[in-house]
Amino acid sequence: MTPPTVIVVHPRERRSKCSVEPLRGRDDFVFVTFPDPVPVDVSNYVQLGIGGPLLSEEDSDKGLLLLDGTWRWASRMAPFYQHIPVRSLPSIQTAYPRKSEVFADPTDGLATIEALFTGLQLLHRPTTGLLDQYYWKKQFLSLNGWSEEDAPLKESSP
Repeated sequence: MTPPTVIVVHPRERRSKCSVEPLRGRDDFVFVTFPDPVPVDVSNYVQLGIGGPLLSEEDSDKGLLLLDGTWRWASRMAPFYQHIPVRSLPSIQTAYPRKSEVFADPTDGLATIEALFTGLQLLHRPTTGLLDQYYWKKQFLSLNGWSEEDAPLKESSP
């Protein structure tokens, strides 16, 4: 049985702009408001982020944990989850418009829903309906060479 995906949301994240908000209430996701404790055992989880080894099939038995908030807020939450190994994603283009005038977003930064979709695909887990309410769905799939019906990951170069 696949462990549920845990999404830790910063309390100042605006739910109206949150790309993963439509997933609340699904059995395969656990939402936690930071700094509340995660209600599941995360000892066999990996955290999607930047700077770790690439997420791979070797992680297929592990649960995913994502930090949801602006990059600044996510960096403030990260120390609380440093015991969960970080896994990076291959280079994927975001369709989410970036508007920060104060802080630079990471070059490989993705919207949470984009990172989640990519991570689940890499682990060969279902993604059906995941992007249905994502406003930039068509642009995201197109930018990365995926079709709407079937979005297999492109082979990543070494």
